[in-house]
Amino acid sequence: MPRLFVALRPPPAIRAALLERGGGVPGARWQDDEQLHLTLRFVGDVDRPVAEDVAAALGAVHAPAPRLTLAGVGRFAHRGRTEALWAGVAPSDALRHLQRKVEQACVRAGLPPESRAFLPHVTLARFSRSAGLAPEIEGWLAVHAGLTSPAFEPGHIILYESRLGGSGASYSPVLRWPLAAG
Repeated sequence: MPRLFVALRPPPAIRAALLERGGGVPGARWQDDEQLHLTLRFVGDVDRPVAEDVAAALGAVHAPAPRLTLAGVGRFAHRGRTEALWAGVAPSDALRHLQRKVEQACVRAGLPPESRAFLPHVTLARFSRSAGLAPEIEGWLAVHAGLTSPAFEPGHIILYESRLGGSGASYSPVLRWPLAAG
């Protein structure tokens, strides 16, 4: 049963700039280049027929490539424990429009509507339960709070398969659909 998500992939120069931010927090599992993406919709574990329906619906999505910039950093935390560090993506009408189209395609394919608000970001690091309390997290957030980037336009919507392993998740592109030049 494939575990799927729909994402945009930043270009190499942006990914390289994000990878330079890694380090300085004990216990953090920093993402590698292959793992850097901006999730538009988490699909989850689905049967093959549902995966095919999702792929067909995504193939009908037509939208311009959003013009994006990185904007700051943040964390996802639960009960005072950091679970992930991320780079923010500045709000964009074109990105919201694309994300809504992807969401509508997934619902047309039979998935339940996403209940969480869309927060555009690129995950940079994940933490185990104990490592999420490292005091260095606050310092890392302060040092990188002003993160920005040149504008970039992802060229494709990508359907990824995620495989969980002992050293974290590995992501493989399954299908990609071009976005119109902005």
